[in-house]
Amino acid sequence: MLKVGLTGGIGVGKSEVSRLLVECGAVLIDADRIAREVVAPGTPGLAAVVEAFGEDVLAEDGSLDRPKLGSIVFADPDKLAVLNSIVHPLVGARSHELEAAAAEDAVVVHDVPLLTENGLAPLYDLVVVVDASPETQLDRLLRLRGMTEEDARARMAAQAKREQRLKIADIVIDNDVPLEELQRRVKDVWADLVRRAQTSQEPPQE
Repeated sequence: MLKVGLTGGIGVGKSEVSRLLVECGAVLIDADRIAREVVAPGTPGLAAVVEAFGEDVLAEDGSLDRPKLGSIVFADPDKLAVLNSIVHPLVGARSHELEAAAAEDAVVVHDVPLLTENGLAPLYDLVVVVDASPETQLDRLLRLRGMTEEDARARMAAQAKREQRLKIADIVIDNDVPLEELQRRVKDVWADLVRRAQTSQEPPQE
């Protein structure tokens, strides 16, 4: 098994790269998706969040009101730390379960947006960073996500710097390109990952 950490700043096209890798045959473990699952209605995770922050963080249908919770925790580092102490262990446990269920020769891609910020690179056999220029990021956030320029720049500034991500990268996928070229680049990276996975399965030479 080859454990790959996939990361990149907002607007670089990381989700598209993860989708293409899945098409190639990767087993995808999406940290953001798991983070939503572990606090879904009826879960111990949601119960723990409500115990910590009160029922005001619930929407009318009993689900987590993410904007409301976000307004509480992102304005107070201590409260954010409390939330992380609840969610992160649950995400980690579920990620391990999914990884353990994968085949021995699988390429398991962990899509982790805050991999750089949280110093998680050592957890993986290698790190793939999806990269794009700040101008491309800003254009995509404005054009494709409908953000205001102020909001987009604030979101970009809140993440790790581009240089910090590139510093931990074993493989960089440059996504300042049209989709057709990105598809070709991802296929090349996939071939490399498969070779590495096969090599890791080979018995040591005597």
